[in-house]
Amino acid sequence: MNFFSKKRKIIEKILDFLYPDPTSTLYYINEYTLLISIILTARSKEERVNKITKFLFKKIKTPMDTIRLPIKNIKNIIKNIGLYNIKSKNIYDLSVILINEYNGILPKNISELESLPGVGHKTASVFLSHVSDEFVFPVDTHIHRMMFRWKLSSGKNVKQTEQDAKRVFKKKNWKKLHFQIISYAKEYSPSQRWNSKKDIIYQELLNKNLLP
Repeated sequence: MNFFSKKRKIIEKILDFLYPDPTSTLYYINEYTLLISIILTARSKEERVNKITKFLFKKIKTPMDTIRLPIKNIKNIIKNIGLYNIKSKNIYDLSVILINEYNGILPKNISELESLPGVGHKTASVFLSHVSDEFVFPVDTHIHRMMFRWKLSSGKNVKQTEQDAKRVFKKKNWKKLHFQIISYAKEYSPSQRWNSKKDIIYQELLNKNLLP
């Protein structure tokens, strides 16, 4: 068993014990509202987004609902979220495109999703990880941080981290690991006030001499 395989086995064993049935904690009603929720989480805390979307999704549940609502109304609802001006415009513009080009139905192709306003590679990957069987491994700031702390990636950029994660972990586990690692990072290995002694995986890797 090589160096990375040993790490992977330890990491997956602990994650499976802590989070045997991981699920998303984002609030959404359907595929359309899921995409909106993911867009809103960019540079915003999920807890704050969930509070706002519980009200927002009483107003908009479909692309048609959105285009019937003035953009200023959307802005007023999400004004406590970072980048709310551009996010409001993107939500409106992508809703128009979904109606005109996709009959209001969300595409399941990553390149088509990435062509929508406000939908980058990570957003598209996260969406697909929820709604399709396509093999994607979305890397957010939490997964990026953990891959670096576990010395499975250089931490240079998210794109490189995604490539490294896909190389280290088996494809069949990507979807589950996406949710597991995010949950673990928030609970045991936060970006601020990190206590390495309370970081179970980090300590286990240290004990097994798998960290430099």
